Amino acid sequence: MEHVWFTAASWIGLALLASLISIRTGVSVALVEIFLGMVGGNFLGFHTVPWIDVLAAFGSMMLTFLAGAEIDPVSFRKHLKPSLVIGGISFLAPFLGAMAFTYFVNGWDLRAAQIAGVALSTTSVAVVYAVMIETRLNEVDIGKLILAACFVTDLGTVLALGVLFATYNRWMLVFVVVTGLALWVLPRLSRWMFKKYGGRVSEPEVKFIFLVLCFLGALAVTASSEAVLPAYLFGLVVAGVFVQDKILIQRMRTITFTLLTPFFFIKAGALISLPALAASLGLIALLFMVKMVTKIVGVWPLTRFYRMGKREGNYCTLLMATGLTFGSISALYGLTNGIINQAQYSVLVTVVIASAVVPTFIAQTWFQPKTTVPYEPIVFGTSDHFLHYPEEI
Repeated sequence: MEHVWFTAASWIGLALLASLISIRTGVSVALVEIFLGMVGGNFLGFHTVPWIDVLAAFGSMMLTFLAGAEIDPVSFRKHLKPSLVIGGISFLAPFLGAMAFTYFVNGWDLRAAQIAGVALSTTSVAVVYAVMIETRLNEVDIGKLILAACFVTDLGTVLALGVLFATYNRWMLVFVVVTGLALWVLPRLSRWMFKKYGGRVSEPEVKFIFLVLCFLGALAVTASSEAVLPAYLFGLVVAGVFVQDKILIQRMRTITFTLLTPFFFIKAGALISLPALAASLGLIALLFMVKMVTKIVGVWPLTRFYRMGKREGNYCTLLMATGLTFGSISALYGLTNGIINQAQYSVLVTVVIASAVVPTFIAQTWFQPKTTVPYEPIVFGTSDHFLHYPEEI
């Protein structure tokens, strides 16, 4: 038992160090945890054990659930058509581009190429949400549209991961039927549960959410799908309930980011092989360019179609090109299930990390919209266009 507690102390100590570095530097704590995990895995002998794998897997589920639950249903409905179009193309263009590049040019097998496409199709809700809050752009329409489009992109990523690698048998049928019924019932059941039993010291509403996530996740894994798929869908259908209970979602964020996600991100970093990384720098650069080019070609024309200003269009395009959480989840899923090897995993995670840092820095430095005051877009008749945002305010 002594070794168990030494292992726990070392991993939690690394998580604490990551938090302190993040606070000091302003860099996302998830990025720091991945970096420190890479150092630990390559130089300090860090390796996973079953209980760490469980916490890391649960952390990825909770991250995915919260990403769905954080959506503002009112804002999403308001910007439904532009967010569906921009978010859908933001997923599809890099998914097809990265899959085609790794399959036809780099010679990966089809399933590995599909993992590459899924991992590099993502937009980082975590990064974008943090930027929106920091700049107060979440209070204006351009920020609300970007957030809604991010959710659509990541929904495409989660669906692709769940559908492409599932085994279509009777368990898949059971999973689909049970999940469909659960998603229909859960909004009303959750609202009743939170109202009747919420606010107790024993936190029954949090345990209820954990129970649903674990049960649906178990069905997904039994059907050879991925547990993050029902977690994201569950979050989406109960988002309206969470809008009315900010305290509950804050408590769940605290549990997730304090105990669970550090194990996920440190594990993701510990599995990166530095020798494999050094041998693949050219491929990393090419894949990064593939993701950036496909995102720009797919998203930027749509920002002009929906009549955003040049600055806002460039800003939206760059933020839609970010990636972190779901990209890491997809790559780790591929490695854990033997679809990609450690060298391919190291390449994909490095590209994902680069996409979290580079476009965010460019967007914030040169293209941040000038306005921080909420205002409404001008609506012309029944056009679906998002309409014009002034270049300067």
